Amino acid sequence: MAKSNTGGATLATHSDVKGILGNLGAGDIVAIMSLHPTIADIEEASLWLAGDADVFGAGEPIKGVAADIVTILTENEEEEPARAG
Repeated sequence: MAKSNTGGATLATHSDVKGILGNLGAGDIVAIMSLHPTIADIEEASLWLAGDADVFGAGEPIKGVAADIVTILTENEEEEPARAG
């Protein structure tokens, strides 16, 4: 595992991303790895995606690289279609 130059946090590897977030498409992995995330960023995104409000507290926004990871992983989700009125 590589060390980052910001506070000695451990940068996530391809294996870390797959191990924490599961089986992702190659495009998602490349996009996530381009952010140079730490293992903590990946774990935070994973917890947020799982909806574990007990960890962050109700209504606590996700920030930084973890937020970017969540955006990458949710940008292709289908939005609910508009209802015909």
